[in-house]
Amino acid sequence: MQILTNTPPVSLAIIAQDMREVDLVIARRLASDVPLVGQISHYIIAAGGKRLRPSLLLLICGALGFVGHQRFNLATVVEFIHTATLLHDDVVDDSSLRRGNATANQIFGNPASVLVGDFLYSRAFQMMVDAGDMRIMQVLANATNIIAEGEVMQLVNMHNAGLDEAGYLHVIRSKTAKLFEASARVGAILAGADPDTENLCADYGQALGTAFQVVDDVLDYTGDAALMGKNLGDDLREGKTTLPLIAAMQRGSTGDCAIIRSAIETGNLAMIDQVVDIVKTTGALDIARKAAAREAEQAVSLASRLPCSPYADCLRQLADQLLERQS
Repeated sequence: MQILTNTPPVSLAIIAQDMREVDLVIARRLASDVPLVGQISHYIIAAGGKRLRPSLLLLICGALGFVGHQRFNLATVVEFIHTATLLHDDVVDDSSLRRGNATANQIFGNPASVLVGDFLYSRAFQMMVDAGDMRIMQVLANATNIIAEGEVMQLVNMHNAGLDEAGYLHVIRSKTAKLFEASARVGAILAGADPDTENLCADYGQALGTAFQVVDDVLDYTGDAALMGKNLGDDLREGKTTLPLIAAMQRGSTGDCAIIRSAIETGNLAMIDQVVDIVKTTGALDIARKAAAREAEQAVSLASRLPCSPYADCLRQLADQLLERQS
């Protein structure tokens, strides 16, 4: 199977060979006697992606000097967990486009997508057991549970225009940043890091993941659909109250707030142009970008405390580059 990944940032060239090894593990561990399992799994994996979570695990391993083969297996585990969440997310959100391709649920149907997501979760847990490290199992099992809670929190808050910034951050730190955090922590555990270094790496992952999601939410109102590979305005259609909308309601007029509130509560995409105009004119995008920048700066600061190496340099660059994302 050929794995089609997006061209990685320059900072990730140092782990290019490691990622090729991860691709080999992915292809091998997707094997199943049930043809549809392999068909759907290969479809979504081969669609590509940034592979930030496995890359993060590999970079932390490199920064802390771990070169054992288990890093490839556990990088695959975090990618499988992430891919499973994508399959489930697209069903819940009724999404039709991801990474420029039709979503798996559009092609294969919702039941098959959900069940293959379950397969990927269970395969990830089989691989965790193979690693034979109870601490790593604990970290990844806990992360998977928190991600599921984050998904439920997001579902509960769909079309809730009253969600505030603290509630928003709680959702994205559970749903998105937690797997970044776990990936970094697992890399540190593999390297036998002391507790302070392990926590530093985990904090880096959380900050990076939070910045990533905030930027993603900004791009839903400013990005290029062709570059992003998804439909712009999907967050609004799904009734997601993201930081750009929260900031716009805080800064906008009474009329502006009423428009945004109505758009969130109804998911009415006919209002998208009005909403985008309000988000831009109120300075809400700048507020959201500054929030992402604070998280990215925190990640840079944490990475700077790791031993000097090209891998630590890459971790700093990775956080810096998040703010330049266009897709």
